[in-house]
Amino acid sequence: MKINLLSCNAPRPDKRAIAKCIAEISINSSNSLSNELTDILLDGDAIDIEIDDKNSSSALRDLRKLSIDYEIKE
Repeated sequence: MKINLLSCNAPRPDKRAIAKCIAEISINSSNSLSNELTDILLDGDAIDIEIDDKNSSSALRDLRKLSIDYEIKE
């Protein structure tokens, strides 16, 4: 499943927690790539990631806990 991470609405976003979440849920993301994607997201740009369909509900729940807005593409 592909999702588009739109923005983070947390008053004080936890950059490390967001990067860890992206690394855990994304199919092909390393720690360094997830750190870079987190910087892009927090700068206000949307990013696309692909997550495993088996874990999609828990991945989406984790994103909501971090106050990350997303849209499902596939």
